Amino acid sequence: MLEAAAARTRAELGPDTALREYGGFESVMLAGAVLGAAGAGKLVLVDGFIATVSALAAVRISPEVMGNLVFAHRSAEPGHSAVLEALGAGPLLDLGMRLGEGTGALLAWPIVQASAAILRDMASFESAGVSGRT
Repeated sequence: MLEAAAARTRAELGPDTALREYGGFESVMLAGAVLGAAGAGKLVLVDGFIATVSALAAVRISPEVMGNLVFAHRSAEPGHSAVLEALGAGPLLDLGMRLGEGTGALLAWPIVQASAAILRDMASFESAGVSGRT
């Protein structure tokens, strides 16, 4: 099946063609979910190789999506580093995991929550009554 797709396509593919020829249902649906969630202004926690490949396709379709993505971890899957590099993305965690099932996202979620709480709740110098540097 991959050989037939390679025979039909050029070496450089646009994201639509790459999804259509190589993606499979899961990748196409994930790319669509990333586009939809980002379009709705939601944060997207990207976990694992397949989700990252789908996020790459979504970013190539709509580059502004990148601002909504947080990459949970770098898996031990050899291609995952290459895809993260293509995105210019650094993951929150790099633990050499090979577990799947959203494990990296589950571990990264408390970091995302803590980061949001800091940004939302931490006092500024002004609101804390700090008048200057010491």
